[in-house]
Amino acid sequence: MLTRKQIELLRFIQDRLASDGVPPSFDEMKDALDLRSKSGIHRLITALEERGFIRRLANRARAIEVIKLPEQALPNHAPRAKFSPSVIEGDLGRVRPSPANDANYVAIPVMGRIAAGTPISAIQSRSHTIGMPADMLGGGDHYALEVRGDSMIEAGIQDGDTVIIKKQDSANTGDIIVALIDDEEATLKRLRRRGSSIALEAANPAYETRVLGPDRVRIQGKLVSLMRRY
Repeated sequence: MLTRKQIELLRFIQDRLASDGVPPSFDEMKDALDLRSKSGIHRLITALEERGFIRRLANRARAIEVIKLPEQALPNHAPRAKFSPSVIEGDLGRVRPSPANDANYVAIPVMGRIAAGTPISAIQSRSHTIGMPADMLGGGDHYALEVRGDSMIEAGIQDGDTVIIKKQDSANTGDIIVALIDDEEATLKRLRRRGSSIALEAANPAYETRVLGPDRVRIQGKLVSLMRRY
């Protein structure tokens, strides 16, 4: 499965190859996808190449070959659907669910992996469900993610933990959130407000705080609980 931005870029490259016979430049890709820097295009190109959708030819400038197109459709200018977390696709080991007929437990969808470290490409995928005690959740809709990385260890969140996230698109400063950056990267960080900017703060001194404009960050939910297996 590809992200929306990856599909948009792949289609743009395919259209330019079909019309002009040569792929677009990185500047043209950046402008077409309304990105602020070419580094975002580099990440998208790398992700498409790793997934086998394109091939970059060595020793040739602007040499990109489209190998295949995605099966999923992406209508042009499609209206935004109701809130749904855009997170990391994962092949997770199953957490043993509680009995489905136990009214004290709630089935929580596990949506994949989240980076607690360097942000990685954001892909939405539901792998399975886990059972959580209802009194640990409160109201609202929830989803679960498996943590990858060590940037939140001083907040008690370790690599391999499963975090329970309440779906919401706003949060208070100090909350630990799932942040989607530029519709490309998902990460688990503490939210800080700095004037009109948003700071995504790690809980590990080895990682720098990222300060971004509010239009670059979409909040996907807030951490409400955590599971750990020993």
